[in-house]
Amino acid sequence: MLQAVQLSMESISRGGGPFGAVIVKDGVVVSSGINCVTLHNDPTAHAEIIAIRSAALKLGTFNLKGCEIYTSCEPCPMCLSAIYWARLDKIYYANTKTDASAVGFDDSFIYDELKLKPEERHLPSEQMLREEAIKAFKAWQIKEDKTEY
Repeated sequence: MLQAVQLSMESISRGGGPFGAVIVKDGVVVSSGINCVTLHNDPTAHAEIIAIRSAALKLGTFNLKGCEIYTSCEPCPMCLSAIYWARLDKIYYANTKTDASAVGFDDSFIYDELKLKPEERHLPSEQMLREEAIKAFKAWQIKEDKTEY
């Protein structure tokens, strides 16, 4: 955890946000990440996402079961989702989402939006071309040599 916290300070000195993350497997650091949103002009470049991408590349798998993540702050909704998709075994965090909100990183609106039906959310969304798109799902469903994830 100390390394994740140190990375959050390093991120600030590089011009990034105050977040750092480390992924560990069997007690060994596999990867780390700092917040690179402003550095890379990439809204998805959160420390946890960077660390997950790096670990997956290094380990040669999208399934990070057997790994744990140490992050300087409770993960935002996007990072939490990525952690679940990566199948990490456990999350350790230092600062809370309330701490993050107090310094300008407030994700509560996203949590609130997720509870709503798509048509009730603030960001307009509209379903279209389902009949065309469903063909890909049907093709996936019958594909015999697919890699499940």
